Amino acid sequence: MATGLSLHLGLNQVDAAKYGGWDGRLVACENDADDMARLAGEAGFEGTTLLTSESTVKNVTAELRKAAKKLKRGDILLFTYSGHGGQVPNVDGSDDEPDEFDETLVFYDREFLDDELNREFARFAQGVRILALLDCCHSGTGIEVREVLSPEAMEEQFQTRDPQQIENTARLMPVVQQHEVYQRDKEFFQELQRDLAAHKSRAAEADALLISACQDNQLASDGSVNGKFTATLLDVWDGGSFRGGYRAFHRDILRNMPPTQSPNLHLAGRPADAFLEQRPFTV
Repeated sequence: MATGLSLHLGLNQVDAAKYGGWDGRLVACENDADDMARLAGEAGFEGTTLLTSESTVKNVTAELRKAAKKLKRGDILLFTYSGHGGQVPNVDGSDDEPDEFDETLVFYDREFLDDELNREFARFAQGVRILALLDCCHSGTGIEVREVLSPEAMEEQFQTRDPQQIENTARLMPVVQQHEVYQRDKEFFQELQRDLAAHKSRAAEADALLISACQDNQLASDGSVNGKFTATLLDVWDGGSFRGGYRAFHRDILRNMPPTQSPNLHLAGRPADAFLEQRPFTV
């Protein structure tokens, strides 16, 4: 019998001391994590939930590495993240980021690069199914980002909207804050990117399925109870009444989302066709 492990992250804020005074306050991310953990438990997963201050790089990587040691071929990892999305310039010289940015998950203590997440996924044995659900801005290919909006494009997109409303409803790490934090920590991120690039051949073995909250050039909405993506996913799942594979699951979520936020289905590596055809959350 297969084993299913799940890890659920929900950050309603970050450590302001690590982000230049910005606390990144959100409303529904902890609810998202709790609700996804409940769904996973009902589906037979053994879950771990890290909320806000618990969602540090050290804690998250420790949980992923524990899972990697335990899971074997035929088992499954479910990874869900609800929080802010960000980006940092890619300086490793590789051609896998045409926009020249790495996407980040904004953990409590620092931004976590997409390549870092892929490196952790690569620690899992071949044949382990990996499902990632990311409810954050710019998450379209959140384990291999593409075509993130530039600050100029963001400004143009937002010029007819109230900036305060945008910050209150979108899971976006503000562009100005991203720039300030990156300038402060540039040497750290550049050294990290070079190290990741040097070991990328191993990371390329990670096979994962991502369903994300939006396209890379879109924003993900927060909410009063759940994020828009998570709320729609839960509605489509309907307590387990959904029938069909992951492609149909993504399609039905997409159909129920506004045109300004279009969830993406993205494959990293070569997940098996049998995995893609399974009913979602099958252990």
